[in-house]
Amino acid sequence: MKNSEHKSLEDVFGPVVASYSRAQAIEDGVLIDVTAMAREAGFKWPVALTHTAWCDCVAWTERDNRFQVHQDESGRLWDVLFMAFYAIRTATAPGDRLLFSLYRVPKDGHSTEAGEVSLKLMVGPGDTGEPVVTIMLPNED
Repeated sequence: MKNSEHKSLEDVFGPVVASYSRAQAIEDGVLIDVTAMAREAGFKWPVALTHTAWCDCVAWTERDNRFQVHQDESGRLWDVLFMAFYAIRTATAPGDRLLFSLYRVPKDGHSTEAGEVSLKLMVGPGDTGEPVVTIMLPNED
């Protein structure tokens, strides 16, 4: 290849206008870092949940215990991570994303029975190119 054919991304697209790192997203609460418990569940790479996935599948308060059924966030998070890791272990096709199902009691103020919800697991580069896992709702990117 000629030198003129070696163009950087900046040469092609121009200078970066703005960037938003994974660390910033965790600091802002857009992502919730769950790496410590994820390691207990078998994950080797850092894991985070989107705020939306956290609110839907993990968040639980004492008020929810009074009006719905007794649970705690730690147990609900464990369920998410266990099912995500199980989905990885049983996946039949390679790829950087995977849909999996989870049964959880919806946080709606009245439900006491678990319902099925789908989640999406994506593997991508972290802030320095290292592999990281993000768990989100299927309609999130």
